[in-house]
Amino acid sequence: MLVTDKGQVTIPKHIRTAAGVAPGSEVSFSLDAGKIVITPVASHVRNDRRAKLRAAAAKLRSSLSPEFNQLGAQEIMEFLRGANDVAPNPRRGRR
Repeated sequence: MLVTDKGQVTIPKHIRTAAGVAPGSEVSFSLDAGKIVITPVASHVRNDRRAKLRAAAAKLRSSLSPEFNQLGAQEIMEFLRGANDVAPNPRRGRR
């Protein structure tokens, strides 16, 4: 297994499957007698963080103007990036 310049390595599929590590899973790293140990973080911790993020996003969405809430994802990204030459499309609903 080769470690990239960024310190990344691919966990083999059979090990990911056996450990219950799926895309989006959180893992922790530790050292045990010179060995690197990767441990899945308990799912309830991950779900609690996601629940907090969803609550924060819902609070933010409720504070936005109705016009802004009608923008699609692409229009919001263009707005955030400063693309002022693109007019919002009021017929496009939320995604």
